[in-house]
Amino acid sequence: MSEKRPTIVTVAEAAGVAASTISRALKGDKRISPETRARIARVAQELGYTPYASARALSSGRSGLVGIVIGPATNPFYTELLYEAVRQIGERGLRLLVIHAGPGPMENSMADALLQYQVDGCLISSVDLPSHVGAVCAANGVPVVMVNRVAQADTCAVVCDNAFGSVQLGDLLLRSGRRRTALVRTSAASSTARERDAGFTNFMQSAGHPPALRLDGRSTYEGGFEAGRHIAALPAPERPDSVYAVSDIMAWGVLDALRLAGVAVGRDIAVVGFDGLPQSARPVYDLTTVEQPVVAMIGRGLDLLQARMRDKGLPDETISLRGRLIERGSSGARAS
Repeated sequence: MSEKRPTIVTVAEAAGVAASTISRALKGDKRISPETRARIARVAQELGYTPYASARALSSGRSGLVGIVIGPATNPFYTELLYEAVRQIGERGLRLLVIHAGPGPMENSMADALLQYQVDGCLISSVDLPSHVGAVCAANGVPVVMVNRVAQADTCAVVCDNAFGSVQLGDLLLRSGRRRTALVRTSAASSTARERDAGFTNFMQSAGHPPALRLDGRSTYEGGFEAGRHIAALPAPERPDSVYAVSDIMAWGVLDALRLAGVAVGRDIAVVGFDGLPQSARPVYDLTTVEQPVVAMIGRGLDLLQARMRDKGLPDETISLRGRLIERGSSGARAS
């Protein structure tokens, strides 16, 4: 048995037709009879022939590649986002190219990928779009959709309504009698975190109970743990009766630190987060949180992207989707 990869010529010889007929038949050309198309498809399958992606790109002007820029794998939210992107992109007959992952500058890596791989469009979920990359995208006609980030100039976006979710959490804490709140925020350049911070702070301030303590959790578990240790070390009369960490991963750190210090979470102090990660439902955390609609966010993002891959003249759009409040034991509620 030959170990050589079958080519269009191999299929043409086996089917007894010209190579050009093979190419047209596999593209579904109606000028080729249904019987001939079926026979060619059968022969191609038997031989294990698959057209090269580069050849399809040359003939169609599209690579079928969708790029994605994702945040650090240390935050499980980005893992959830990537998993859903892989699933939905595959279902749409496209392929995924990870252009950049994790923190750090992305200008050169993303620009190089756009030029070398002829990416048809990009989803960006971790950082703001640098002007240099935006210029490369515009010059090459590559549409970009931000997911979990606010839209910028000449960019579409799909986001969770971070302000509304934060108001829901603030209202929950006030209704349960909590009045002294600590806010575990982040100083990182994240529009998502800024919206959650502002939404919660403004709501609590309007209710006459602004956050009594603001700590930087640096968008990490470790940062949340340090914030939790700081809160636990405060004298009981000065200690907040509730904590809002603007991401689940920071809330986990807060919870672990408080419990290690012997603070009764859910009774002496309520803790809430934002993202709705599956791990937050585990008994060790039992975290009250707002769940981001990740499936819908990726789906709407791909809808926007594919529409602009077909028609680059479409106007920019920003879609805001509301999350789901999930009450669990960390806020004093009964686990659902």
